[in-house]
Amino acid sequence: MNEWITHFEQSGETESPAYKETMEYFKDFALKTNMARFISLGISSQGRDLNCLIVSKGNHFTPQKAKRSGKAIILIQNGIHPGEIEGKDASMLLLREILITQEKKHLLDNLVLLFIPILNADGHERLSPYNRPNQDGPRMMGFRTTALNLNLNRDYMKADTPEMRALLRLFSAWMPDFYIDNHTTNGMDYQYHITYGMEKHQNIFGALSKWGQEKFLPYIKTEVEKKGFLSTTYIELLKKELEDGITDWASRPLYSTGYSALQNRLLLLIETHSLKPFSNRVYSTKAMVESALEYLNKNFKKLKEINRKADRESVKRYADGKTSFPLSFAGTDEYEMKKFKGFEYIKEESEITGTHIKHYTGRPVVIDLPVYNKVEITKRVNLPAAYIIPQEFKNIIRRIKLHGVEVEELNESRMLTVEKYQISDYRFAEKPYEGRQRVSVNCEVLTEQLSFPKGTFIIKTKQRGIRIIANLLEPEAPDSFLSWGFFNAFLERKEYAEDFVMEPLAQKMLKDNANLKNEFVKKLKDDEGFRNNPLERLDYFYRRSNYFDRRENIYPIFRLIEKIKIT
Repeated sequence: MNEWITHFEQSGETESPAYKETMEYFKDFALKTNMARFISLGISSQGRDLNCLIVSKGNHFTPQKAKRSGKAIILIQNGIHPGEIEGKDASMLLLREILITQEKKHLLDNLVLLFIPILNADGHERLSPYNRPNQDGPRMMGFRTTALNLNLNRDYMKADTPEMRALLRLFSAWMPDFYIDNHTTNGMDYQYHITYGMEKHQNIFGALSKWGQEKFLPYIKTEVEKKGFLSTTYIELLKKELEDGITDWASRPLYSTGYSALQNRLLLLIETHSLKPFSNRVYSTKAMVESALEYLNKNFKKLKEINRKADRESVKRYADGKTSFPLSFAGTDEYEMKKFKGFEYIKEESEITGTHIKHYTGRPVVIDLPVYNKVEITKRVNLPAAYIIPQEFKNIIRRIKLHGVEVEELNESRMLTVEKYQISDYRFAEKPYEGRQRVSVNCEVLTEQLSFPKGTFIIKTKQRGIRIIANLLEPEAPDSFLSWGFFNAFLERKEYAEDFVMEPLAQKMLKDNANLKNEFVKKLKDDEGFRNNPLERLDYFYRRSNYFDRRENIYPIFRLIEKIKIT
C-alpha cells in the first residue's frame, strides 16, 4: 500500500506532483489493475503527452463498448488551469479508493469514468510558487495558460490549441453523459470551502436544467456538507463590491459550462476557494466529485434518458426552421435575496493606490445579498435546412468536425437558392482577446440563386450537434467563427478607385440615372456628415458602380433554405 501514497500526502499535504510523477501514478492504475486503461489524447505544443485514464469494471475501454454497456460515461477534467490543480490530487485519492483499496469500487457498477489528469500539461510545468498571488498553496503551482499563452477555458468553440483539439476529439468520440470540471476560484474572502456551478437558463435543454437544479445539486450540497465542507453556488460579482450582488447568468460557449450545454450535457463546475489551504481544497474537491459519482451511479438511467431526449428534441424543435433558436442571452435586473456567509472587512486608506483597500478581519458574518439569476434571450434566429461552406474554408471544416458535427460534400455542381448575410455594421474589439481580434456584427439577409461546385461542404442542421452548428456558423452568435475573427478579411476593402478616375464616372452615372441623382441630392441635403466628407461622397458612387467588389461585407457561409439530397 505504501507505493500508492501520493506525493500530496508525502509532502504533508502541501505539494502537488510534477507532470512526470503524476503520469506515472495514473499509468500505474492501468498497469497494476484490470479496471483501467491509460491512453494518449494528443500532444501539447511543447511535445508533452495529453493523457486520459479510462476506468471500467466491465472492460468497456472503447467508446463503442462503453456505449453498448448502457452505463453512464462520466468525464472528470483536471488542470485546464494548472495553478488550480487540486482536482488532480483529489482524483488520485479517489481512484485509489476505487481501484486499489476498492471501498468505492461500487461506483463502477453503472459508470464508466474518464479521468484527465492534466489538460494543460505545458502550463502545469511552468512551475513557480508565485503563479497565483491570491492562492494558498500548493508550494509550487503551474501557470494559467498554455505554452502559446492561450487560456484553454476560452477555447472550446474556436479550438486554436492542440490541447483543446485533443479534448474535443475525446468528447466527440465518447460523448460523455456528464462532465465535471475542477477549478479554484479567485476573488473575495468568505466562509465557504467550495462552490459549484451548473447551467440552468435558456441556453440548455429544459429537462436537463430541471434535473440538475432540483435533483442533482441538492443531493451534492447535502452530501458535501455532511463531509464537513461548507458549499454554495459559484460566486460572480455583479460589480466590484459584494454588496452590489452576485450574478448567476447563462454561460457563453467559450467556457466549459456553456459548451457542455450546447452539447446537451450537464457540467458540474467545481470551484474551491483559493484562500483556503491546499489540503482543504483537495479534500473538498474529492468530497464533491465522489458525491457526484454516488448520485450518478444511482441515477444513471434517468440521466441517460434525459440526455437522449435533449438530443432528440433539440433536432425536432429547431431543425425545421419553424421554431426560432435562442442565440444570445443577457442578464436582467431581476434578483432574489440570499443569505451569504462572508467575513467582516474594513476599508483603510492606501497610500499606494490612493483609494480604500479592504482588509478582512476573519470574523464570520451573514449578509443579505441580491442574486441576479434571471436571463433574457437577446437574439433568436430560424435555422436553415443546412449551411453551405465553400471548399476553400477547409480550416473551418476541420474545426467543426472536432465537435462531432457531420459534414457532407456536394457530389456534383448545383444551382441552389440560398440566404446570405450582408454585414451592415461591424465593430472590432479595441484589444486582441485570446490571440484573436474579435468582431461583433449586425447583418441583413439576402436571398439569391447561386451555383456551388462539386466538393462544396454541406452541414445539415438535422443532427444532434444542431446547437453547436448554430453557435459556430450564425455570424451574430457571441462565439461564432466570425465573432472570433476567422472572417475578418471579408470586412476589408481590397480594391480601390482613384478620385480622378471615379469622379467622371460618377458624373456619367448622375447623367444616366435620374433616380440615383435624386437620391444623391437628397442625401447631400439631409446628411451633414456625408455632405462634408469628400471620400464618402465618392464612395457613394463607387459602391453603386460595376467596379465594386460584391463580396465585400458578405459573410461567405450560406444558408440553404431548400431541402436537397446530397448523394
